[in-house]
Amino acid sequence: PEDTVTSSFASFIHAARPEQLSPTVRQRSKRMILDSIGVGLVGSTTRVFDIALRYCRELYSSVAVSSVYGKPGVKLSPTLAAFTNGVATHSMDFDDTWHPATHPSGAVLPALLAASQMLPPSTKPSGLDFLLAFNVGLEVQGRLMHFSTEAHDIPKRFHPPSVVGTLGSAAAAAKLLSLSSAQCCHALGIAASLAGAPMANAATQAKPLHVGNATRLGLEAALLAARGMEANPLILDDIPGCSGFGAFYSVYQPKPLSAPGEQHEFLLEKQDIAFKRFPAHLGMHWVVDAALSVRNLFINYAGSFSPSLIRTIVLKIPVSKYINRPFPSSEHQARHSFQFNACAALLDGEVGLGSFSESSIHRQELRELLGKVVVEHPEDNAANFDKMYGEVALLLHSGDVLTGKCDTFYGHWRKPLSKESLLKKFRSNASHVLPEEKIEAIITLVDNLETLSDSSQL
Repeated sequence: PEDTVTSSFASFIHAARPEQLSPTVRQRSKRMILDSIGVGLVGSTTRVFDIALRYCRELYSSVAVSSVYGKPGVKLSPTLAAFTNGVATHSMDFDDTWHPATHPSGAVLPALLAASQMLPPSTKPSGLDFLLAFNVGLEVQGRLMHFSTEAHDIPKRFHPPSVVGTLGSAAAAAKLLSLSSAQCCHALGIAASLAGAPMANAATQAKPLHVGNATRLGLEAALLAARGMEANPLILDDIPGCSGFGAFYSVYQPKPLSAPGEQHEFLLEKQDIAFKRFPAHLGMHWVVDAALSVRNLFINYAGSFSPSLIRTIVLKIPVSKYINRPFPSSEHQARHSFQFNACAALLDGEVGLGSFSESSIHRQELRELLGKVVVEHPEDNAANFDKMYGEVALLLHSGDVLTGKCDTFYGHWRKPLSKESLLKKFRSNASHVLPEEKIEAIITLVDNLETLSDSSQL
């Protein structure tokens, strides 16, 4: 059918051209690609990644052509490589975050990396083709999230990358594989049947599977559509009595996507991305910066950080059940605990990779600080990554009160990481598995992605 929401998305995917990417969009998306690769590389050192990789190597046999993060010489089938690398990307909750809330790069990039290696030499996509497909995947995710006001808040039902990420991956892969408009439409419909994961698995080893599945299943949807599989051509439309993509949201009001051209502005042009400075849920970055601020006040007050002087620690945070965890017992719970991240920042003066080790989580002095935490939910503190704040107040035995507050942490889209900070993060992450010369080669490749003749080199 013509003039439907679904057909408009399919037409956009098919018709998008590299010259429609502005310099701002190109630069921002290259930053995302570099950061996501670094996060995936350090994520390849985690236990959940090892489980996923072993699963793929032991249970599946296929043509192995696509590379795996952090494992030189190991290759898998394209869809399994996408899955494994997607798990790596989200294994530490270290990947980028957009608004409305989702993790856009991890759901798209592994599919494109795997697909670029799958294609025969005569049809290898260029770096510019790769960059365009990546941005098509971002655009579809962002537009879908804007169809529901529910998506603007910290999620309660479905983990967003498992929903919009699956369709974003399908769109990106469809673009890279040069599918027809009709095939793009079917790829979105197939992907919708493969999407969705519940928020109850947040703070467990299952959560990284959400991103792994999104990028894998989106790629599979595009491959199935390329081979002739069909799906509902109205999957994104709001059809009374027949739920399509709107089944994932309580309120769903889709709008057609304008054809790419001079009048189309990519969402990445006006909505930058948040990059994380440490591996934890995005909400933690507000309370950590607030905690570091009040810690400095405390040291000026007392001469050093002395927990014995503190009677109560008050956290003023938004209401969000799955990240309100008073006494986390695992690394994944700790990455999703306002209380843990605030106390770790107070105790150590920083939060980093080592903060989530077993020995760090179960320290006696940290558990004692956790026991002093009281949580408050001010009415003006919305569960929304664009509006929330974090506040940490130390009520001392002396009766004095010291307070630190963060409205916008360093790395938020309103306060982006500098190029130097982003490169420092990438080099640090990649150094866990790659030698320096390969790290610098990746930086150069991504920086010059538009000029690359064969994107599979990446």
